[in-house]
Amino acid sequence: MPPVPILKPEQVIVALSKIGFHFISQKGSHRKYKKGGRTVIIPMHYELARGTLASILVQAGVTIGELMKHIK
Repeated sequence: MPPVPILKPEQVIVALSKIGFHFISQKGSHRKYKKGGRTVIIPMHYELARGTLASILVQAGVTIGELMKHIK
């Protein structure tokens, strides 16, 4: 498994949108995205910590490699 990079939330949102996630709602600085039965919450901070990004990917059912294909 490749190391989890530090990314901006906007980069993750674009990649997840390409995978099929769509915006549901926002409460404060946290946005909710959904695809089928999977829901992910993305904090809109300056950068996502590695652990936070890893947790988002587990919730989304997406691998790091798959996410990175949609970012580059």
